[in-house]
Amino acid sequence: MTPRDVVFPPGRQALYERNRYSPAIRANGLLFVSGQVGSREDGSPEPELEAQVRRAFDNLNAILGAAGCTFDDVIDVTVFMVDPQAIFERVWSVVPEYWGAAPHPTLTAVGVTWLYGFQFEIKVIAKLPEPTEA
Repeated sequence: MTPRDVVFPPGRQALYERNRYSPAIRANGLLFVSGQVGSREDGSPEPELEAQVRRAFDNLNAILGAAGCTFDDVIDVTVFMVDPQAIFERVWSVVPEYWGAAPHPTLTAVGVTWLYGFQFEIKVIAKLPEPTEA
């Protein structure tokens, strides 16, 4: 098997190694990003929901940037929310700050009962930039 082509955002490699997963993997021209939550540098959750959503997007954008991508390269999004009926409108009030203009990526939203102390998680698949000719 070919070794995985892992992408680490700056300053968070120890957190991923401690939790034993890769933040993102490059494969076949795509970037598969693990679910990102609103965790601080030490892994603890942002206590306020809107700040947690912003931090999740900031963490996501750090990974995308480390791979040479932006949110504009995202083609598929999955979000997970604890108690979506209660928090959806608050979460979705933050999303336009990061989402960009239409056309938007595909989206699947899933209600869950537990996210390890978090209320929101986002995972994406993005298209990697085309290699440039040298």
